Amino acid sequence: MEIKEILEELYDLPFKRFGDLHWWPGETRFEIMVGAILTQNTNWQNVEKAITNLKKARVLSLDRLLQLPPEELSRLIRPAGYYNLKEKRLRNLLNLVQQDAGGDLDAFFKGPLKEVREKLLSSKGVGPETADSILLYAGGRPTFVVDAYTMRILSRHHLIPAKAAYEEVRLLFMKNLPNKAPFFNQYHAQLVMIGKDYCKKSKPACEDCPLDSWQRS
Repeated sequence: MEIKEILEELYDLPFKRFGDLHWWPGETRFEIMVGAILTQNTNWQNVEKAITNLKKARVLSLDRLLQLPPEELSRLIRPAGYYNLKEKRLRNLLNLVQQDAGGDLDAFFKGPLKEVREKLLSSKGVGPETADSILLYAGGRPTFVVDAYTMRILSRHHLIPAKAAYEEVRLLFMKNLPNKAPFFNQYHAQLVMIGKDYCKKSKPACEDCPLDSWQRS
């Protein structure tokens, strides 16, 4: 079986179980960008608490966040953990959007995907996974997000080496599947669901997993 067919099956099997998943959480593109920074090294429940703080303080906009003193922004995002570090990373990203596109997200995300991605990666604290999350979920650009769940699922099914590089895995999807943002969005959501509920780091629930009966030749 060719890798294209294998990756298609890897999508189809969980989709039959879970159906259409609406991911990523966020009411606006800007909120999604902020969430992409805050979710680093923490779970989404903690991010939601930080986002709620920002909304209650009525500062969840680019201009208002940039106007906040660092200590105040750190206080508001404290539930997300590493709040002083994330304050700096978030401010770096916001300054990039402001300086590059005057705060206009449409303008910021416009242009060749590679160039916009490199622009995001130039912001200190934005790594490949964060950049691709922002591009896909906030920018609607067709790039594949590779996270720990993706790595674990693919390595356990012997599709990639245990220590495969991020870009190697990202290109595996992008070279073999339709480069369409809604499809990549849905694909990543399926992998997140499997990784979170079944393909756990320890004590995986293989017998109940949608991929349990997956046979490849």
